[in-house]
Amino acid sequence: MFGNSKNTEEPKKTTTTTPSGALNVLVKGTVLEGTLRCESDLRVDGTIKGKLICQAKIIIGPTGSVDGEIHCQNAVVEGSFKGKLTVTELLNVRETAEVDGEINTNKLIVQSGAKFNVACKMEIGAANGTVKNFEAKPAENVAAKVVAGGKPEVRN
Repeated sequence: MFGNSKNTEEPKKTTTTTPSGALNVLVKGTVLEGTLRCESDLRVDGTIKGKLICQAKIIIGPTGSVDGEIHCQNAVVEGSFKGKLTVTELLNVRETAEVDGEINTNKLIVQSGAKFNVACKMEIGAANGTVKNFEAKPAENVAAKVVAGGKPEVRN
């Protein structure tokens, strides 16, 4: 009766994991000053002043603004970014974007119409072990495009 319990099940253990496809959102009108770290994707439609470290994708929406430093795996910029941006894989700069500062990325897409005034360092081919450095400094009236095969083509 007492102490003769037939229920020998162990208590359930709970673990916190980030669900796949999870998205953090900083909405329009929200201002964050300081350092933000996240493991899943982040969409910024508000304002961040400081340092942002993300192990996934960062999307700066059309109303979003980041002034500071970003370290992430992939990034899409539709709004405003000023500072230092380090992307280990692909940086996609959309036509509505305004980007100023220093960029370090593996792959780069800049769509026509974007304001892209940066010093850019690319490590082309880093994924397959052959690293070729390409550095571009801001210049007046120069349009740059990365063509198939990873070779930059610069037109005056």
